Amino acid sequence: MNKSPVNNPDARLVLVCCGTGCIANGGLDVYRALQNELNGDEGVRVDAVTKGTGCHGMCARGPFVRIMPDDINYCQVKVSDVREIVEKTLHGGEVIKRLLFRDPRSKKTVKSHRDIDFYKRQHKIALRNVGVIDPASIEDYMARDGYQSLRKALFTMTPSQVIDEVVKAGLRGRGGAGFPTGLKWKACAAVDRLPRFIVCNGDEGDPGAFMDESVMEGDPHSILEGMAICAYAIGASAGFIYVRDEYAQSVASLGKAIEDARRHGFLGKNILGTALSFDIEIVRGGGAFVCGEETALLASIEGNVGEPRDKYVFPTERGLWGQPTVINNVETWANIPFIIHQGAASFASIGTAGSKGTKVFSVVGKVANTGLVEVPMGTTLREIIFDIAGGIPNGRKFKAVQTGGPSGGCIPESLLDLEVDFDSLARVGSMMGSGGMIVMDDRTCMVEVARYYLNFLAGESCGKCVPCREGIRRFGEILTRICQGKGTVDDLNLLESLSETVQSASLCALGRTAPNPVLSTLKYFREEYLEHIIRHRCPAGICKELTEFYIDPEFCNGCGLCAKMCPSQGIAGAKKQAHTIDQSKCIKCGECVDVCRFMAVKVR
Repeated sequence: MNKSPVNNPDARLVLVCCGTGCIANGGLDVYRALQNELNGDEGVRVDAVTKGTGCHGMCARGPFVRIMPDDINYCQVKVSDVREIVEKTLHGGEVIKRLLFRDPRSKKTVKSHRDIDFYKRQHKIALRNVGVIDPASIEDYMARDGYQSLRKALFTMTPSQVIDEVVKAGLRGRGGAGFPTGLKWKACAAVDRLPRFIVCNGDEGDPGAFMDESVMEGDPHSILEGMAICAYAIGASAGFIYVRDEYAQSVASLGKAIEDARRHGFLGKNILGTALSFDIEIVRGGGAFVCGEETALLASIEGNVGEPRDKYVFPTERGLWGQPTVINNVETWANIPFIIHQGAASFASIGTAGSKGTKVFSVVGKVANTGLVEVPMGTTLREIIFDIAGGIPNGRKFKAVQTGGPSGGCIPESLLDLEVDFDSLARVGSMMGSGGMIVMDDRTCMVEVARYYLNFLAGESCGKCVPCREGIRRFGEILTRICQGKGTVDDLNLLESLSETVQSASLCALGRTAPNPVLSTLKYFREEYLEHIIRHRCPAGICKELTEFYIDPEFCNGCGLCAKMCPSQGIAGAKKQAHTIDQSKCIKCGECVDVCRFMAVKVR
């Protein structure tokens, strides 16, 4: 066992979240300040090791500082708090209560992250090392049984046994389609043509999604090890990690990990003294959403325009440069070392009959605790949104959750007890996708949601096939008309017939799934479309042409917050008296609705 402090229960560890979200809030500055305090000539001398880790998960409350084995979890830490943490906690053993997490419902402070619902209700496999190890330290990864799965595969299993283990685990691809991973590997290995290639899809383009980014930043070696195990299983000689262009930190983390893995003999020629020779190269994407589709991604790696091709021949037979290729996404690869190390039965014991293991979701939008959540397949939407993510803030009402990225569907309150897995989401008109989950409250206009996603997809379509290129644009035009109060009831029939055409005739999954936001909102929120069309009213108060705000005097207590926050100075009223909105000044921004704690601002 590697002698890293991460596997020593007595070692004093200070884990600072240096994931992208926490860095944006000063996490890296906190990390450096702690290093200076602990290692500098001035200040209190404390025997502790500071580590910059990947994402701790609860992104809205960062930067995090976790102190072990004291089991103290500080959140929203600033550089100005560092000296106090060193002097009072690390040296004096005192807990600083104002830095502890405060539960939004009970209002109680919680010392240990293990006692926070957000963490204690999760089951981490893909994220097992993220937030625990220093991603730049191969020693930390090895201390957590890193590369033991590769050793086990190389020295105690045949290639076919490795594939059979992945098949028995029931792992389905976490990139969206959910195809059985082991069957994909078996199909590729059966093609009698060399060389064979392996590809990791790190082109995470869904709005609000950052699952793969967190693994690439926080635990890059799990990806490399998973790919190396697959290389042994199918006889591949080279691998490529295709990373979204915006993910500079992921590129740096992966690059360092590849260098260290080569230096330790886990990549390169004759890995660990065996006949396996396999290496990995990073390819940066060009920022095209369509390159999340595997054939477009392969074209981009080859140096061609990132356009999809029809899959009458699958990549396992003809992929990169016409050669047999296995392509899986980041989360899928991160699960492989666990399956080989713990055994297929351990993984298959988690989840549902058709969807084994766990799934990572980025839960964002109108929830109290946005962030990364990993739960067993089959966990209900209600558990994820309310029990783990803390529910809807500011007293507002849950309205819908959109899963599966821009091409996913919007699921209403009546289906909150739906068990989340590949098949159940498909049955209600949505999909798993890569794991994005956007929560919406009653201040969300579902027509505008559909319009937003279809306009996004119109801009991201490669334009190669007419149904996608022209059909998605027509969606946008119709939905814009409805949001402006110019739609007709016939437009709803047109949206449905257009959906059928685009679904059946588009070349790739981007086009075939593009109608999902339209069809799901029409199915579950049709009355909201009719409100826009017939009554020329947007119930959520989002579509400006169809909105008029007013203050209900029965609910207004005259606190004046709405008047203070109004950017157009369109609200007036005496203190402790009901206020009014001057419609000639109102710009319909909705700020008054969002800040009112008494739900006094209504939509006429």
